[in-house]
Amino acid sequence: MTTLITGATGHLGALIADHVLTRIPASELAVSTRSPEKAEALSARGVDVRKADFDDAESLRAAFAGVDRLVLVSADGPDRIAQHTRVVEAAKAAGVSFIAYTSVVDADTSTLSLAPDHAATERVIRESGIAFAFLRNGMYHENYTQALGHGVVAHAAGDGRNASASRHDLAEAAAVVVTGEGHEGKVYELTGPSAWTFAELAALAGDEAKPVTAQERIAGLVGFGLPDFVAELLTDIEVNIGRGALERVTDDLPTLLGRPATPIAEAVANR
Repeated sequence: MTTLITGATGHLGALIADHVLTRIPASELAVSTRSPEKAEALSARGVDVRKADFDDAESLRAAFAGVDRLVLVSADGPDRIAQHTRVVEAAKAAGVSFIAYTSVVDADTSTLSLAPDHAATERVIRESGIAFAFLRNGMYHENYTQALGHGVVAHAAGDGRNASASRHDLAEAAAVVVTGEGHEGKVYELTGPSAWTFAELAALAGDEAKPVTAQERIAGLVGFGLPDFVAELLTDIEVNIGRGALERVTDDLPTLLGRPATPIAEAVANR
């Protein structure tokens, strides 16, 4: 049986591969990437590194040959639905029997601007007839801890709460699902153990939270060098945090891990 992870040179995909390798032999793991040279460390561990591009259907069909179980790590960018559809079609053509897809919490009801793409991908997977599990990930702790330690934490979330989770925990949960049994048809809402405000987050690092308007936040992020669409996406997430879109805490993550999920305070301390 061969398991394949897409996007294995990205932050989440690489961590999923690490956790999968603690559960199955390297000879049973393959990864796909647009740049195989970036996966030399995995190749050195005996992992089958395959070249594939989400914009190239033929490359996907070739990469998925002989694959039984697939972790589809969601892509970034405006063409995500079309790219994911190519992946699912190629997986079906290759006879893949199970897809674990990294979605977003409450994908089918969320007000986040990125949610519709994930909801659409979930529909494509359901309609394919391939067995699936949806890993609806919350925001990563690491998205926020990397901004700490500079004295001021600007945000457009008001007093809203964010039940973020550790990227390591979410990667381990994906590994548990793709290498385990009994996850077919499951939808996991994966959050951290508590929901925090930006004021609470800043205080953990001795910083001060600075509420700003959405327009000010976008301008500030662009000023840091981020592309406009990324600045708008990150600001949209913060605005929706202020509306309560990411405050719900569930038990799905610790249940999959068999241990408590990592709290934000620990992530701040270990940043």
